[in-house]
Amino acid sequence: MNATLYKQMMKVNLKGFMNYAFGSAFYIILMFWLFPSIAKNSEAIDGLVQAMPEGVGKAFGLNGFGSAEAFISGEYYGLILILILAIVCVQLSTGLMAKLVDQGSMAYLLSTPTTRGKVAFTQASVLVTGLFLIMGVTTLAGFAGNAWFLGSEYEFDTTKFIQMNVSAFLLFFAVGGISFLVSSLCNDEKKARGISGLIAFGFFSLDLLGKLSDKIHWMRNISIFSLYKPSEIINGNVDMVFISIILTAIGLISFGLAVVLFRRRDLPL
Repeated sequence: MNATLYKQMMKVNLKGFMNYAFGSAFYIILMFWLFPSIAKNSEAIDGLVQAMPEGVGKAFGLNGFGSAEAFISGEYYGLILILILAIVCVQLSTGLMAKLVDQGSMAYLLSTPTTRGKVAFTQASVLVTGLFLIMGVTTLAGFAGNAWFLGSEYEFDTTKFIQMNVSAFLLFFAVGGISFLVSSLCNDEKKARGISGLIAFGFFSLDLLGKLSDKIHWMRNISIFSLYKPSEIINGNVDMVFISIILTAIGLISFGLAVVLFRRRDLPL
C-alpha cells in the first residue's frame, strides 16, 4: 500500500463518506423514533402485512412489527440501506480507478515512485474503508436510537442487530469488489459506472423478482443478494458463518483480480 496516496484519497473522499454515513444514521434513527408509535398498533399493521400477497412481504423483507429489530430489518435494511451502499460502491469504485484513467490523472500517479499494484491496492483499501465507516456510523446510530427512543420499555436484540450490520458490510464488500474489478478494467468513466450499476442493481432486481413468486425463484440463485437475509437473521434461520465466508471470498477474489489485472493491462497513458 502507498500510505501517502491512501491519506490523500481518504482526505479527498472523507466528506463524501461522512455524508452517506450521516444520511444512513439519520434514517436508522428515524426508524427507532417511529417504532414506539408503530408498536402500539402492531397487531393491526401485522394484519395488513399478512393480507398482502406472500411474495410482496418476502420481496421487501417485511418481517412483522412486533420487535424493533424486526421493524428495522424490513423498513431499513431491506431496501434503503441497500440503495445507499449500492450507490456508494458504484460511484466510489468508478471514481477511484476508471475516472483517474479517463481524465489522465492515473498517469501522474504512476509517474511517482510506486507501482500499479500498490496504486490499485491502495484505492481498493480506500473503498473498503469508506464502506466500513458508513456501516460503523450506522451501527453506532442504531445503538444511540435504541438508547434514546426505546430504552428499557422495548426489547432490542443487539446481537441480531450487529449481525445485520456485519451481513450488510460483507454483502457490499463483495459488491464493491466486483464494481472495483469493473472499474480497474475500464478506460472510460461512464462505461465503468454503467457496467457496475447494471451489475449491482441487476443482482438486486433478480433477487427482488425471485422473491415475488416461486415460479421465478430460480432468479435468486444467480444473485449474490440472495446471501443477504436480514429478516432471516431476525428469525434465527440463517447460517451467518457460511454466508460470511462466501461473501468475504467473493470480495477478496474480486479485489485480488482487480489488482492483478490492472497491473497487466495496457493503459492509455
